[in-house]
Formats: sequence, C-alpha cells, structure tokens
Amino acid sequence: LLLSMFRYSTATTATGFDYGEALNKSLLFLEAQRSGKLPTNDKRVAWRGDSGLKDGYLQGVDMVGGYYDAGDHVKFGLPMAYSVTMLSWGAIQFKKEITELNQMGRMLWAIRWAYVLWAQVGDGNSDHYCWERAEDMTTPRDAYKIDANHPGSDVAGETAAALASAAIAFQSYNSSYSNLLLVHAKQLFSFADKFRGLYDDSIPSAKQFYTSSGYWDELLWAAAWLFQATNDEYYLKYVVDNAMYFGGTGWAVKEFSWDNKYAGVQILLSKVPLEGKGGAYTNILKQYQAKANYFSCACLQKNDGYNVYKTPGGLVYVREWNNMQYVSSAAFLLAVYSDYLSAANAKFTCPSGGLVQPQELLKFAKSQADYILGKNPKSMSYLVGYGPKYPTHVHHRGASIASIYVLHSAVQCVQGFETWYHRSERDPNVIYGALVGGPDKNDDFSDDRSSYEETEPTLSGTAPLVGLFSKLQDANGISGAQFIQHKTTGARPSNNTKKSEIEKILQKSLKMLRVLASKHAQSAPIEFLHSITSTWTTQEMTHYKHKVIIKNTSGKPITDLKLAIEDLTGPLWGLSPTNKKNIYELPQWQNVLNPGSQCVFVYIQGGPQAKVSVLSWK
Repeated sequence: LLLSMFRYSTATTATGFDYGEALNKSLLFLEAQRSGKLPTNDKRVAWRGDSGLKDGYLQGVDMVGGYYDAGDHVKFGLPMAYSVTMLSWGAIQFKKEITELNQMGRMLWAIRWAYVLWAQVGDGNSDHYCWERAEDMTTPRDAYKIDANHPGSDVAGETAAALASAAIAFQSYNSSYSNLLLVHAKQLFSFADKFRGLYDDSIPSAKQFYTSSGYWDELLWAAAWLFQATNDEYYLKYVVDNAMYFGGTGWAVKEFSWDNKYAGVQILLSKVPLEGKGGAYTNILKQYQAKANYFSCACLQKNDGYNVYKTPGGLVYVREWNNMQYVSSAAFLLAVYSDYLSAANAKFTCPSGGLVQPQELLKFAKSQADYILGKNPKSMSYLVGYGPKYPTHVHHRGASIASIYVLHSAVQCVQGFETWYHRSERDPNVIYGALVGGPDKNDDFSDDRSSYEETEPTLSGTAPLVGLFSKLQDANGISGAQFIQHKTTGARPSNNTKKSEIEKILQKSLKMLRVLASKHAQSAPIEFLHSITSTWTTQEMTHYKHKVIIKNTSGKPITDLKLAIEDLTGPLWGLSPTNKKNIYELPQWQNVLNPGSQCVFVYIQGGPQAKVSVLSWK
C-alpha cells in the first residue's frame, strides 16, 4: 500500500539535511491535524478520516473545519490564528522559495483550512479526560464566541492579523478571496480595538490551556499587518500613536510566541524604515527596530548578558512545556529579519559582539533548524518521520491508536487510555512532520507518550517551520527543478497527486465573489466577476481558463471603456486590443454597455490570474 510523498532527488544537502523534505513533512502534520470533511482526491495522511462534522450544530452555525491544536481535539482560536499568521508570513516573505519547491499550493490550502472564526470549539477539560481518535469523538463540542459583552481583543486581534497576512499571500492567486479576507480583517480589528478585554476572561475554559498575558501586542500586531496589506496610513499611525502605551517600543523581549507578539511586531515594523517608507513616523519606527535588534542580539548571545537561555547543545530554551514552539518561532523570525536587512543592505550593532551582518541571523536560524533535525547531543530528529531516529511514542491521540481503516470498531474514552495510551509499542501511525515539545534544558529527552511536555506536538510549533525550511533549502542552493515524486509505505493508497497544487487551492477557494477594479475603485461604475471555469495539464504545465464578467452598475450607458490587463501570459477572447500595450476595449459590436447589462471575456494562462482594472470610460 502506498502513500504519495515528495522529496528532493538529492537526499541531503551540503550540511547533511534536506530542508525540502522537512518542509513537506511539516505540511503533512498540518494535514494530519485537520478537522472536518477531508478531501477525497488528495488525501496524503491515509490513516485520518472525517471528524467534527457537527461542530457548531448546537449554536446553529457551521463550525466544521479548522485544525485540532495538538495531541487533543480542541480547536483553540488564539494559537490557531497565530499559526495561520506564521504560515502566511512564510508564504509572503519566502514566496519565491516555496514556489520553486512546488509547495505554494499546499501552503495556501493549509492557510485556508484554518478559518473557523469563533474563539474555541471543544472543551479542554472533558477532552483531556478521554483518549480517543478524532473520528470517534464523544466529548462535548461546545463552541465559544466573543462579542461586545464578552470581548477578546487578543484572539480577535490575532485573527485580524491572520486574515490580513493571508490576504497578502492570496493576492496574486485569488484576488477575490484576498479582498474578502481583508474586509473581515478590518472588521475584526475595529471590533478588537473598540471592545477591549482578554478572551480567557470571556471563555474561562481556555484559561487553563492558553492563558493570555495581554492584548496590547495583538492590537499592534493586527494594525501592523493591516498596514502591510492596505498601505493605509491609518494603521501605521495607530502603531506609532500607541507605541509607548501599548509597549511596542517599551517592551524588550526574549521570546516570540502565540501569546507574546512583541518581537514579531518590532521586526515587521522594522521593514518600513528599512525600505525608506517611514516618512514622518520614521523616528518612532526606528524605536521599534531598536527592540527588534534587542531580540536578535539576545538570540545571538550578544546582548551584554541579557540573552536567551541556551541548552549545552545550543538549543534556545524558554519553557518546560513544548519548548520547541519557541525555537521554531525565533528561528523563523530571525530568518525573516535577515531578509529585511539584506534587502536594505543594512546591519546593526549588539551591546557585546559588535557589528551584526544579516547572514549571522540566518546562521542562527539554521543552527536551530539543524538541532531540530538531528544535530544535537541525542542525534535525534525532533521532527517526527524525518531522519533515521525520531520520537515514536508521540503524545497524540490519532497517532497512538490504530487507524479507523485498520480497527473499524470505535475506541471509547477510557478504553483508549487502557489499551493504547499506556502501551509500550511504538505508535501505529507515523505523524509525519510533528514537531514534538523537545528536550529539557539539559538536552535530555524522554520518548514517552505520558511525557506530554516533551512528546506532544502543536500547530504553533510546526507552522513557522514551513517558511524557515524553504529559506534554508534555497540558501543551500537546491532548486525546485530537482523536486521529484517517489513512493513510501503507508496505510492506504493515495489518489492521483499529479495535478498542480495551485490548481487544487484555486478549485477549492475560487468563488464568484464581486471585486471592484483595482484602479478607480471608488468611482468606476464597473464590477468584475472573476472565476476559473476549467483546468488541464499538458507537459507538466497546468493551464486555467478564466472567465471575467464585466457589469455596468451605474444608471447610465458606458462607452469607450478601456481596461488594463496586466500579467497576461496566454490568449484572450471577447475584448479588442488597442494600439497601447496591455490596454483593451469592448468589441465594436458591443461598444455601449447599458445600465445593468454585462459582457464576458475569457483568457487562458498558467499560474496566478491576470490583474484587470478600469483605465477610463465615458
């Protein structure tokens, strides 16, 4: 029996690690964590089945989908939204690298799968009393929301950041969906800012598992991402006006996580002055950047004693429970900052150790990734399924219990503990790409299912790895052209995986959503309906047939309509070209577009859709 997977033809790089393989397996972990109705045509985690199909039923809303948080079956909104922001940031900053690895389609699909816009589904206490497969769940699936009377600025702010960053990631692939995400991001940010409060005060059941330390950082985080997505000065002014009061330029931190976003805010906002776009706000933005340098120096052990703690083996160590999530986040963040500095040909100085070049930040990120993959005192990969030696007793319900396709009878709550949790044998299902909690502060590790601090994986731990591994694979000079398909043993045969990942994400996400033309959006009396009607593959190139409906939304006839169509790489029908490059007009037989009427044009190309905008009209 076979499960389709991907790797590079060169199994190892010059450093001994194949980051492309590690990236692919990280995406597999996200697929293993999916809740809801699973795809039938591209199901790579063969031992998983449908689950949580009635989530939201009692509340009268559709809450099906999203991700299970860790080794349990609760969908916690705060870490899930943070994980989406990390995936989206990776897709934005390392777009070229991920695309060359042929993984952008799966990346976008992973982002889209997350959108369950309530604060929590499932109860952590009752869930943790049971050890059962997601497909057999008998625990309550209560859903919890925030509103004006029960605020949650932290979870709403983080979700706004996730939506805004995802809007950027999707922009060149599905502009309709991107615009919809941005609308919701703005709404959520306004709600988070207007109705302030901690989400775990409104949802007490979350407090035991994901206690929030505050929401000022999430408000800054959301505004920073909205500025990136919109270039609207309102959001930049927000982070500047609230820089001191909210702690953005006051807090000097040594961690970046689902709870503490300050380092992320500081590095994201550093991009603005580095690009020379700070304008009147440059002085305050440079204060944010000073704190970004503090975090970087602390990671590099050059902060005059105020450093991040490292184990004897060189691993960043922040907390006892699931420490690897802090490792992956810090490594990802410094890889991003390295890119920002390199693009600006900039460097900075640490209190001890002198001048820091961008490459030194990437070297730190690589050291943490290499520790994860096996360059450590235990010579063990802490990414499950990677390398010859990795954890085989993962604190994960689905991995530790035989698949529903092997054991057809339901595994009940207590039975799971008695029969499966305490068994000494290795997990029956390999949960590829799961980043476990990792070793303690002395580099010691216990591959024991009951040692949840060390063997439980989380979304927030794995999500930053996708972008990080893509950057490191590119830095090693391994290109996407070497990407090949091979087979490995698994639980069930997979379906055809030859279709382009981009095709699949577009088939999933493209809907007939109305979008205004990007130019003259406020005044042009035109609406576009942009959809994909068919796809096909020839000589490993996937082609898309795009259909665009042009509709007159004014009360007057429109004549002499001129459209600008950018990034068009294939043939087009239904419009007439003008004597100017990339400018088209309606055909002569339809030179007038009457009120409420519409016309259609079609074009074919591979990759992202073309950019259509109104240039002029009469």
